[in-house]
Order: sequence, then structure tokens, then C-alpha cells
Amino acid sequence: MVALLVVGAISTPSYAKTTQYNLTIERLPVNITGKTMEKVTVNGGIPAPTLRFTEGDDVVIHVTNKMKEDSSIHWHGLLIDPAMDGVPTFNGFPGIRPGETFTYRFHIRQSGTYWYHAHSMAQEQDGLYGSIIAAPKKETIKADRDYVIVLSDFIEEDGDTVMSNLKMMSDYYANARLTIGDFFKDVGERGWDKAWNDAKDWGDMRMARTDLSDVTGYTFLTNGKSPEQNWTGIFKPGERVRLRFINASAMSFFDVRIPGLKMSVVQSDGQNVEPVAVDEFRFAPAETYDVIVTPQDSKPYTIAAESIDRSGFAIGTLATSEGQRGKIPALRPRALLTMGDMNMEMMMKDDPDMEMTPADMISGWAKAGTPEGDKALSYADLRYAGIQKDTRQPERTIDVKLGGNMERFIWTINGKKFSEAEPIKLRYGERVRLAFTNETMMAHPMHLHGMFVQLENGQPAEKLPNKHTVIVPPGGSYSVLLTADEAGEWAFHCHLLYHMMAGMMTKVVVAKLDPGDVPPPAKTTTTPATSGGHHATH
Repeated sequence: MVALLVVGAISTPSYAKTTQYNLTIERLPVNITGKTMEKVTVNGGIPAPTLRFTEGDDVVIHVTNKMKEDSSIHWHGLLIDPAMDGVPTFNGFPGIRPGETFTYRFHIRQSGTYWYHAHSMAQEQDGLYGSIIAAPKKETIKADRDYVIVLSDFIEEDGDTVMSNLKMMSDYYANARLTIGDFFKDVGERGWDKAWNDAKDWGDMRMARTDLSDVTGYTFLTNGKSPEQNWTGIFKPGERVRLRFINASAMSFFDVRIPGLKMSVVQSDGQNVEPVAVDEFRFAPAETYDVIVTPQDSKPYTIAAESIDRSGFAIGTLATSEGQRGKIPALRPRALLTMGDMNMEMMMKDDPDMEMTPADMISGWAKAGTPEGDKALSYADLRYAGIQKDTRQPERTIDVKLGGNMERFIWTINGKKFSEAEPIKLRYGERVRLAFTNETMMAHPMHLHGMFVQLENGQPAEKLPNKHTVIVPPGGSYSVLLTADEAGEWAFHCHLLYHMMAGMMTKVVVAKLDPGDVPPPAKTTTTPATSGGHHATH
């Protein structure tokens, strides 16, 4: 629990303040769903405590592992010494052995909303995740109140069991398939021939249009509380309330909205963006968004994060006093995947006679059910708040093909599992384009450790937004730019936990060369990005 958290601010002769935390990882009984079970806790709780720093701090975090298995903590989104990044086997980090304490030491070089989590087995699923707030030296985003909103997906099984079930049968949790009633409804809407041919095509591919989530049966949590427990944030009418959303789920995308309130998105993945007014946003595991809301009425407002498979909500409430509850919206209809969510090149290779209509090529995955007239955030809306320092065109393009074999529940990057893959090698200072091609029918939130990428989202080069996690939609492509200015070994992986565990991960090595080999400093240009952005709406 937070009460066990030890925080110290130690004055040093230098200008930097040292902030210190003690964290203890331990499997303990918890009761979130009405049933007591053992889960991974940090300082006795789920989620782990919020760690608060100020830009420029030196940080010392002592992490003690009281479990019978190795553990680790990765500081998600922080620019950090690679030896402190927390991925076992990378940069000589061995992990934290049972009974041992590892001390992380690093300097806070940035501000924003970030989080931390295990990078060992399925401990993240089992509860090892928490939030990080790095305050800027001078705050430019004004708010009267400031709340962290950690969304997560809780399951009674332990994560290793979930992984075993998926390896045994990849559709183990696929309990929401189309029924014969759905088929005849489709016949009524599109006619027998179209409905039959469509069903046959999906059957031939041994795929399901309902395959939006590999794992179901979750209870979705807001700051560790179930919808019934109703996490509540207090406000007074007219106040500006900052909500720092963190999707710490293992496997769950959400569509997030607060009925009755516009949200002004002011930060994405910890990086300031020019404010964008939206009604909702799609939210991948590992992403963060900070929004400002200004409730005017003295009534409860429901924070509704709806899983994209429409199996439930993570719920919270903004209220003027404890105990209030707002109306929980009805679940929207579940979207169905379409041929537009498939990789067309591979499909036509498999079946060149497959008949497609324009309607078939509209992505089903992207359909959030946003009401007409409401605004859903698109990646294309994001503009960096300020001027990017590096606006060079990329020196080369690196293809990143995301693939998988659902029958064996294997996920790959460029055709190889992590255990088989060669690292992606970059020269220090090099500017490259990462061109993602998703050959699967599932979206993948791709996360690069240690550095930010810039979305090629159609904005001018100096306004391309920074991200540490990027959604690559099913069957689609997307590209980002990267300045390789952090030497070290960095993990690069899908942040769907079981996809990463099943192989969709590789290593990026940034080599610091002799001074004569380092490219000259970046030259600012106004050349706009011209590639990527094929699937800017997510």
C-alpha cells in the first residue's frame, strides 16, 4: 500500500534533487472481484504506487523482489540510461533474483505522464504496473485538479496460465463467435450470395470476424477498482480537471469517453501536443493521453472506457462528492472485422479469384460506433507542441513486417520470433523511417524503448508528434521517423503482452561510433513528411 511507500527528498551539493523510493514486489492475496486470489503486488497493492518526480531530479529506486521467481521493472517512456531500462538480458541487466534488491538510478530528463511495469513473464498481467508523473520545471498546462486514471484488465487466472491456454488453443477465449442467427441477419441485409461467399471466405481462411481480442473474461479496472467499486474524482463546477489516462492493460484496447464532457487532449505518450477537442479516443495498451475537462454542472459524470470487443467497461466517476454515480452508457454494438482488415497482398496471393467490393474494404476494426457529429481522436490530429529539433528526411527505411501463426499462437517481426531474430542495428545519430506492415488481422501497439518516434501523420515535419507506442491497424501500414540518439540495446515489441511473449519482439541496437562517424547536427527544414499516414484514423 501507499502507506508503506518510503519517499525521501535528499539535498545534495549539486543542483539536482534526489528522489528516492522503495518498492517491494510480492505475491499476496487480493480481492477485487469478490473472490480472494494471489496476485503480484507492489508495496501491497494493485496498481503499484504513483511515483512523482520533477524534471531534473536524480532518482534512486530500490526494488526488492520477495517472490520465488525473477522479476524486473521497466520505466515505460522514460529517456534513460539503457542499463536502467529494466529488460532482463538487455544491456547486462540480469533481472531481479528472488530475495534480492536491485537499485535503479537515473536522471529525469523530461516531463509528462508515464508508467512502469514488469518485463518478466506475465507479471504485468498479474498486477505489476503503476504510474509515473514527471512534473516540468515550469508547468504550462494549467489545471485546478489533477488525477491519474490507470486502466487495466484483471483476470482471475494467472498470466502464465492464460499464455498456456493460448498456446494450447489460440481461440481458447473466443467465446463470442457469430451464430447462425447472425448469418441469417447478414443474409437479410446483403443477400444470400454475398453472405454465403463471405462466410465461406472467412471459413477458408480459418479466421473469425469477431477476433478483436485474444483474451476475454476480464474485469476492467480504473485505478485498481472494478466498475462496482467506482473510482471517484472530486471536482467543483467550472474547474479545469486534468485526467492522465494510462492504458496499463495486458491485452485490451478501449474506446474512452465521458458523456456530457468534451475532452481537450493536451499530451500524448507524455509529450505535449497542441490541444485537440474530442468526444472520445481509441486507446491501446501502453499509450497515455492527458486530457483537460471542465465540468460545469453539479452532477456526476461517468468516465467510460469500453473495451473494443464490447465485453465491458472500466468505469470511474467525476463527482462533486463521494458516493455519487453517473449513468453508465449502454455497450455499443460489437464491430466485425472485414476483408479491409486483412493484408490484401497476401490475400490475393492465396486466392486471386476472391471478389471484393468497396464496402468490403472498409475496416471493421476502426468502427468505434462514434455517434454522428461527435469527434473521435485521430493520429492525424496530433501536432507537436513546439518545434521538433530534428526535421531531417530519413537516410533509409527499415521495413517492420508484423506477422503471426494463429494455429500455433506465434507472433513475429519480419518473419522471426524474438528468439530467432537478429537485432536492428542503427548508427548513433542516424535518422531512419520505420515502415510497419501489419500482415495480421489484429492491431498491434508497437513500443520502442528508450526513444520517441515521430508519427508521419501528414503534419509538417516540425510538428510531427512524438510517440513511444504506435497502433498499427489490422492489415494496414503506418510509418514513423526515428532519430537514433540514445546509444544502447532497446526492446522493440508489440505491447499486447501475450503477443510479445509469443515472439513479437526484437532488439534495436544503437551504436555510438567514433566522433568522425557521427552524422552532422540536424538541419531544420520545412519539408513536410510525404509518406505514411495510410491509416491515420485509429
